[in-house]
Amino acid sequence: MTLNKILSVGGKPGLFKLISHAKGHIVVEALEDGKRFPIAGAHQINTLENIAIYTYTKEVPLAEVFYKIFQEEEGKETISDKESNANLTTFFESILPDYDVDRVYASNIKKVVSWYNLLVKAGFDFNQLAPKPENEQ
Repeated sequence: MTLNKILSVGGKPGLFKLISHAKGHIVVEALEDGKRFPIAGAHQINTLENIAIYTYTKEVPLAEVFYKIFQEEEGKETISDKESNANLTTFFESILPDYDVDRVYASNIKKVVSWYNLLVKAGFDFNQLAPKPENEQ
């Protein structure tokens, strides 16, 4: 399972694994309960690989943020997305100190935390997100 096969679907909570695609729809499987169902092309669908977090200097890929959380939490789940906004922002500042506070809202941080915890529960291998040495890129 890689981040380019894991989807966020607008209007639907949770994360989904891409199973197959056909003309006008895709078939996904919910990471939480394994239920499969079709998603029409009218929904906003994003792969986690294509999502980034704004900082003051650049956009940091979500994979990099996930890997930092993974290292910080030693592979375990992190704080709950139900925590207060103050606790979530404090946590996020420890992971990504230069995130753009004007463009990254508490709701965005809640999604990142929630998605990370879902991936941990689903047995995602975060080691594949480790940065590659410069000579291998």
